[in-house]
Amino acid sequence: MSTLLRLATAGSVDDGKSTLVGRLLYDSKSVLADQFDAVERVSRDRGLTSADLALLTDGLRSEREQGITIDVAYRYFATAHRTFILADCPGHVQYTRNTVTGASTADVVVLLVDVRKGLQEQTRRHLAVASLLRVPHVVVVVNKIDLVDYEQATYARVSEEVTAAARSLGMPDVQTLPVSALEGDNVVTRSQHTPWYDGPSLLELLEGLSSKGDPDAEPLRFPVQLVIRPQSAADERFRDYRGYAGQVASGVVRVGDPIAVLPSGRSTTVVGIDQAGQELDEAFAPQSVTLRLADDIDISRGDLIAGAAEPPELTQDVDGTIAWLADHALRPGAKVLLKHGTRTVQALVRTISGRLDLDATELRPADTLDLNDIGHVKLRLAAPIPAEPYVRARSTGAFLLIDAHDGTTLAAGMVGDALLATATV
Repeated sequence: MSTLLRLATAGSVDDGKSTLVGRLLYDSKSVLADQFDAVERVSRDRGLTSADLALLTDGLRSEREQGITIDVAYRYFATAHRTFILADCPGHVQYTRNTVTGASTADVVVLLVDVRKGLQEQTRRHLAVASLLRVPHVVVVVNKIDLVDYEQATYARVSEEVTAAARSLGMPDVQTLPVSALEGDNVVTRSQHTPWYDGPSLLELLEGLSSKGDPDAEPLRFPVQLVIRPQSAADERFRDYRGYAGQVASGVVRVGDPIAVLPSGRSTTVVGIDQAGQELDEAFAPQSVTLRLADDIDISRGDLIAGAAEPPELTQDVDGTIAWLADHALRPGAKVLLKHGTRTVQALVRTISGRLDLDATELRPADTLDLNDIGHVKLRLAAPIPAEPYVRARSTGAFLLIDAHDGTTLAAGMVGDALLATATV
C-alpha cells in the first residue's frame, strides 16, 4: 500500500468542511504552535471563547472576512502511518467546478452531510462528480451528530439516504460514519458518545485505505511533454543525446520494453530511462522521467508512447461525459479546443445527448448545458487522438475542453458514458 493518499473534501455550505479539516490537522498534531496561536487570536477578536479550527484552512484574509471558503485549499500533513495531500473544496453550488478540480486527482473524496439536513442537491451533485471521475473511494461524514444528541436513529436515516443515492449513481461501496467536527468525535479518535458505532475514526479509515493500484496491471501510457536534444553539450556523451521527457500516466516502463508511438504507429524499444541525472531500470506512474529509444523516430510534444502489446486505438469521434464549468451555456456547433494528455486539437460539438437530472438520476433531453451541468456530448476532432474509455483508463480517458480565444477551461470530460449508463433517457 502506498504511503501517500490524496483526498478531497466536499459538501454543502455550512456542513463543516473547514472545521473538520482543522480538527483533523489539530488532533493529528499537524499544526505548528504559531499557526494555532494565530487562530486563537483571530477567534478571540471575533468574540469566540475557543479556537475556530476552520481558520486553519481558510487561508486568505478575504475568505475569512466573508466567512466562507471560495477556492480549493491544498494542505499537506502526515501521521506515523502515511502522508496526505488534502484538497479542501468549497461548498457553494457555483463553485462545483472547484470540486471537480479537487476530486480529479483524489484517491478518496470525504463528503460531509449535516445530520440535521440530510441529503441535499449539492450532496447528489458531489456524489455524481465522484462517480463521474471514478474516484476509488468515497467516505461520507455525517457531521454535527452532537446537535442531535448523538442519536443512532437519526444517523442511520441519513446514512441510508446517502448510500441509496450513491448506489443509484453506480457507487455501491460508500462508507459512512458519525462525526462531530466541532467536538472532535470520531475524527482522529473514536468517541465515547457513540457507543452504537463500532467502526473506525475518520483518520483510522483514511490510514487504512488503498491508493493507487498495481502499476503492472495497467498498460503503459506516457504522454510526451518535451523532446530533449542538447545542441551544445560540453560532455561528449550528450552531444548525440535524444530523450523524450514526460510523466508516466499509467503502467510501468522498463529498459528493453517494446513500445509504440502514437499517432504515427511506429514501433521501437526503450534503451534507457533517465531521472535527475541517474539511469533507472524501470519507471512507473506517476514518476517523471526521460525515455531513450533505440530508433530515431519523429516524435514531438503531444505524442503518446504506449506499450506495444496494448496500444490504444486512434479516433476523431469522441462520445464523452462532461462537467460544464463555464458561465456561458454550451450549444451544439460550438468550436472548442480539446486537450488530451499533452496534445491539443480543435473540436466541434456535434450534439448534446442530454443532461443528468441529479434528483431522478435520469438523463433528460437537453439542447444546452449550463454552469455545473453534467451531460453527454458527441465531439468531432480535427486530428485523431488515442482516447480510451475513462472507466478503463483514467489517464487516456480524460480530457479538457478549452476556449480557443482566451484559453479558459470550459469543461472536464471523460471518454464514454459509463456514469450515464446508470441513468435512463
